[in-house]
Amino acid sequence: MSSSGSASVASGGAGKGRGSRAPAESEEGTDPLPMYGSGHCKWFNVRMGFGFISMTSRGGNPIDPPLDVFVHQSKLHMEGFRSLKEGEAVEFTFKKSSKGLECVRVTGPGGAHCVGSERRPKGKSVQQKRKPKGDRCYNCGGLDHHAKECGLPPQPKKCHYCQSSTHMVAHCPHKASSAAQGRYSSDPPASSSGQTSSPHCSDAGQRASYSAQDCSTSSTSKPSSSPEDPTPKAASSQRKKRKK
Repeated sequence: MSSSGSASVASGGAGKGRGSRAPAESEEGTDPLPMYGSGHCKWFNVRMGFGFISMTSRGGNPIDPPLDVFVHQSKLHMEGFRSLKEGEAVEFTFKKSSKGLECVRVTGPGGAHCVGSERRPKGKSVQQKRKPKGDRCYNCGGLDHHAKECGLPPQPKKCHYCQSSTHMVAHCPHKASSAAQGRYSSDPPASSSGQTSSPHCSDAGQRASYSAQDCSTSSTSKPSSSPEDPTPKAASSQRKKRKK
């Protein structure tokens, strides 16, 4: 009796042990499925790239008070610099982790892109769209885009300056005339007659003539050695004779 009872107890204990371990193994072996929620951004640090969302609805059912769900910038569905604006309405899927509730994917209402914050970390600025330049599209001649952005098929070759198909830009008469006008406008006006000269030119001529006269007078006034002038040796010999 005792042996059979002990066997039955052992078998029952073993059975209970297997039953208690089975749910734990199933929970550890499978990841929890992400759940759906909606709410708004509570705060977001654009420099660190993370923040929290206040979940006001879970699976379509309202939640009061709201729950905080962690969100990282890599989970945001948007282009460019990823961030959230404070109070921005969002829809998201989340899961439960050892740290709490974490977002798996965050979108705007209806799955649209997130709007994001206008703030940027120090040293980063919002990328502005390229302003249209003065040049045209080489394919269709449009001013609002370039040839690589043109949606039309390749067009016949034509002048990029006046859009004429009879010549190329290198031989465009309109471009040559405009360039010539620009050169003429930049040059100083010529004198009315060839005889009149500017005061600067006259001053320069006067200075040149004065310098030439000075050189000639200096050359003439310089004493020249004549044969009558006594040489230094002759003067010294005369002095010696006088002393004697």
